[in-house]
Amino acid sequence: MSIIYGKRIRLRAVEREDVRKFHEWVNDPEVTAGLVMRVPLSLRDEEEWLERVSKADPNQKPLAIEIRKGKAWKLIGNCGAFGIDVVSRSSELGIMIGAKEEWNKGYGAEAMTLLLKHGFETLNLNRIFLRVYSENVRAVRSYEKAGFVLEGRMREAVYKHGKYDDVLIMSMLRSEWDTKIKETQ
Repeated sequence: MSIIYGKRIRLRAVEREDVRKFHEWVNDPEVTAGLVMRVPLSLRDEEEWLERVSKADPNQKPLAIEIRKGKAWKLIGNCGAFGIDVVSRSSELGIMIGAKEEWNKGYGAEAMTLLLKHGFETLNLNRIFLRVYSENVRAVRSYEKAGFVLEGRMREAVYKHGKYDDVLIMSMLRSEWDTKIKETQ
């Protein structure tokens, strides 16, 4: 897969030098508040994660999210498709915008839109879904902006920060993507 370009961002393969920044982000409580992370991770943990995912199915490898800063690119997070079901043509997506100074600028929605395009138009998926904590209002808005539809709620499905939270299931179907693309042309 080549680099995937959007209007303001690009998605590229994760490189070894990205691991230090990922390590910083996955140990920041503000960044991980909306993630499944429960314990601090060592740099070695992150390096081992990269080793594992580098051996995975090429379609399920994580992608680095970068934004243009002058003539250079700045790493702000990562994302990817995983759990691809080749029979049902479905996959789950995940995203982390770790650079907090870049939050609330629409980069997450743009990254998700690029992932949707990749999933439907390159991987030939029929259904793409994600899970998000109901208290992560910023993320829910971002996913809605990208076109995801609320599909269901798993009540008090996660325990984090001393309390239970609902997990929302949001998805988009290929037919909805096709309609969205026709409306923007």
